[in-house]
Order: sequence, then C-alpha cells, then structure tokens
Amino acid sequence: MPGIDECLLEAMRLPGARGAALVDWTSGLALGAVGEFPGGDHEAAAAEAAEVARLTAEQRAFTPDGHDGPFGHEDREGAAGAVPAAPADPPVEDLIISNRDSYHVLRFVPTSFDSSVFLHVWLARSDGNLALARIRLGEMAERLVLG
Repeated sequence: MPGIDECLLEAMRLPGARGAALVDWTSGLALGAVGEFPGGDHEAAAAEAAEVARLTAEQRAFTPDGHDGPFGHEDREGAAGAVPAAPADPPVEDLIISNRDSYHVLRFVPTSFDSSVFLHVWLARSDGNLALARIRLGEMAERLVLG
C-alpha cells in the first residue's frame, strides 16, 4: 500500500499531469505536493482547492441520501441509546473543474478515522485523459495509507 509520496508520484504518471497534491480540506494545507501548480505556488493552490472541496462536501445537495454532514457520521439507535456510526466514505467522490486549458480533479480519500483529505491533480487539457484520471485516482485513494 503506497504512502503519500508514492501516491503523488503515481498520479504524476497520468497522461497530461502537471501537478498533484494531497490536501487537508479542513486546514487547507498540502500534506504533500509534486509538479507545478497554477500561479506557481502549491500552498496557495492547496488552500484554494480546499475551500472548494469544503464548500462542496458541506452541502447536502451534493451528498448521497442518508449522508449526514460533511463526514457522513450519523447516530444509530442501539440497545443502549445513540452510538456513533462507523466511519463512512467521504460525502462526495470527486470534483472536476475544467477551464480552457486544464482540468482539476479533486478525489476525496476514504479513511478509517475522521479525515478530510483529497487528492488534487492538475491535468493539461490537450493531452490529459479525464476518464482515466478519475478511475486511477479512485484506485489510488482506496490504496493510500495515511498515518
């Protein structure tokens, strides 16, 4: 199972990849970054992407039925009263932002603990493959080891 660095290097092997980062959407900090980023500053790009991710994840309109809040935690009634539910998948799988010359794919990472991280890959539109990026980022997010 790959760690952060291995995962980001794998993301950079995607066709058209210009930059990749693992970002905490609560703090806006990049936990790791490789390649280039819009404006040349990976920390600023991480903070801006985190704001978009956070706003999306907190909106009920974008979450599946039965998902309660940004982390998907619901209380279940048990014999002894309310018991916290087991950690759930992130409320949103991924976000795709496109502009004239590039794609930004933000893939939320499921974890076994309260986590709010996502993979951010910046792809050149001319040679990027959006469908392949979504599939591979999903696979990477499932295998990523945090901690």
